[in-house]
Amino acid sequence: MLSPQDLAAVWLTVKLAALTTALLLLLGTPVAWWLARTRSPLKGLVGSVVTLPLVLPPAVLGFYLLVLMGPNGPVGRLTQALGLGLLPFSFAGLVVASCLYSTPFVVQPLQQAFAAIGRAPLEAAATLRASPLDAFFTVALPLARPGFVTAAVLGFAHTVGEFGVVLMIGGNIPGKTQVLSMAIYNHVEAMEYANAHWLAGGMLVFSFAVLLVLNSRGWNRSP
Repeated sequence: MLSPQDLAAVWLTVKLAALTTALLLLLGTPVAWWLARTRSPLKGLVGSVVTLPLVLPPAVLGFYLLVLMGPNGPVGRLTQALGLGLLPFSFAGLVVASCLYSTPFVVQPLQQAFAAIGRAPLEAAATLRASPLDAFFTVALPLARPGFVTAAVLGFAHTVGEFGVVLMIGGNIPGKTQVLSMAIYNHVEAMEYANAHWLAGGMLVFSFAVLLVLNSRGWNRSP
């Protein structure tokens, strides 16, 4: 059975994944919209930065985030000057790291959904005197709904499974930064395989459910 510490890790993981997904949907939508429609020569550079976490080892990303957010890093100096303290080994630090690490899993599905809309629906809205902002909210967003579902599911699932970045930025502090992947690692290291099976089995079921949702025709059906 799950111990109180395991339950705390599960709750912390769910809270981290939910907050990360919400922030990425909010911040990633305008980035994805720009990438889908721009002809700027900077598109390649911005797209490469967005997708970098796909090929960058998590430990490398975590290391550089630790340097940037540490007491001698520019971000660390800024947060201390603002009275926010240091982000490493805190829940806020986990959120920042998770957002950066899961960015491509949210932005790419949104970008593909916006690109699939094409220009015709937006041009039709313009002929009806809809402003670009109005057309975005009344035309583009509803048509891109399947992309938002995919982005939310992938962003949440990817955050749940994080390990390397979490270890570098958050450490393994019970009740504060110890997430589900770290709890499984602790049980395996202590040879507590029964406890590890409970948590790992739950993640296996969750992962299968994610794939089931993504492959469900109902989610991919156009409005």
